[in-house]
Amino acid sequence: MSENKLTSQATDFSAWYIEAIQKADLMDYAPVRGCIIFKPEGYELWERIQAGLDQRFKATGHRNAYFPMLIPESFLQKEKEHVEGFNPEMPWVTEAGGEKLEERLALRPTSETMIGHMYSRWIQSYRDLPVLLNQWANVFRWEKRTLPFLRTSEFLWQEGHTAHADEVEAREETMRMLETYAEFAANEMAIPMWTGQKTPSERFAGAVDTYSIEGMMKDGKALQAGTSHFLGQNFAKAFDIEFLDRDNVRKHVYTTSWGVSTRLIGALVMVHGDDKGIALPPKLAPTQVIMIPIGPPKLRAKVMEKFSLVHQELKAANIRVRTDEREETPGWKFNEWEMRGVPLRLELGPRDVDSNQCVLVRRDTGEKMSVSLQGLSDTVQDLLTAIQASMYERACEFRSLHSHLHIDTLEQLKAHIAEAEASNRLAGWVLGGWCGDDDCEGRVREETKFTSRNIPFAPPLHKEKCLACGENATHSVWMARAY
Repeated sequence: MSENKLTSQATDFSAWYIEAIQKADLMDYAPVRGCIIFKPEGYELWERIQAGLDQRFKATGHRNAYFPMLIPESFLQKEKEHVEGFNPEMPWVTEAGGEKLEERLALRPTSETMIGHMYSRWIQSYRDLPVLLNQWANVFRWEKRTLPFLRTSEFLWQEGHTAHADEVEAREETMRMLETYAEFAANEMAIPMWTGQKTPSERFAGAVDTYSIEGMMKDGKALQAGTSHFLGQNFAKAFDIEFLDRDNVRKHVYTTSWGVSTRLIGALVMVHGDDKGIALPPKLAPTQVIMIPIGPPKLRAKVMEKFSLVHQELKAANIRVRTDEREETPGWKFNEWEMRGVPLRLELGPRDVDSNQCVLVRRDTGEKMSVSLQGLSDTVQDLLTAIQASMYERACEFRSLHSHLHIDTLEQLKAHIAEAEASNRLAGWVLGGWCGDDDCEGRVREETKFTSRNIPFAPPLHKEKCLACGENATHSVWMARAY
């Protein structure tokens, strides 16, 4: 068996995921519980995600800032629901310099409290509004069960925090950023997302309303890939964030917060990967083209002269290209770079040089083609564009195939899950009716382990009856097992 051979996704998806991200050299485990090391391949993925989102944030008027990682315990006590929501996951600093601190300091699980405190100092008048800030940072949540990129004790993310004079503007901001996330996921990550509102039980601690983008992974599970929260005046009142309006009346601001994290890397792997390894969409791939020379050593000089010129041409066209000139067999290299998910492979041998052509191989489909070296950079750009579109279409097809719209009762859902497990098929997602009662939502969760993902803004079907109780449904809700 090749050392690059992975456990198949059908056999054990979790084992496949761990093996794939390690063999693709994205990460390694840290000597601290629940933490990982981002190796250069993995961190560059995050850098590309970060760059794409940061450009979008700034285009909508947001600016970056940075706030302290340590948060006084008294700050967290000011918003009761918020602290109760995070308290089980918070690590605390209690000593420094050999002395016990007068007040415990939390390693931030999120920054609403620290930012709320500062906004109360910075915002005095309607002229100071809106405040549109974003922070790229690390946060800490002492998770009991961890999974690299998806759930770790320390992770990287961005958190936007805005303050507005009125509710309408704050709600518009909340939705604008949710749609920004969905657009980025579709166009850069090649992942379709369902956008919608979280049910009250799934709402962010301290929020009035929470909205999310939800993606389907290749094991049929859901991943909450990003959230946007309308906080109303909850944090404004807790932290006395007031302003003098145009009529000289003091009012509390309305605030929002929104964020995505390095779990987007996990989403990329679990949506596009296959039994060969990970597969990266060209727009985010650190390496878009891997060049591999082939042929006998005695003809290598002839190949390498043209090889160098081709590399220079692609690089000059702003294509992210690398060469693999190691003394391994071409077959070994092919497997290696397929496993690492590089979108396009370029092979160049003696016959190719004589014919003024090369061989290109697509990672997404395995299609192999001989193309002219004349105008090669244009050919490669066109192929990368085609690969990006194809990966998105395949993800959409997979989601559609495993989304079930005609399961109308809890008994039908349980039978569907049992049948899927018995036949080793994916249970996928179910669009279920919900009457709005927390008990019905809880019953579905307890009896099936399917949780409410979100109430989609544009459901493919409007459900008439509650999945659990059979009464009239007020919402159509995506339900699935989730990470």
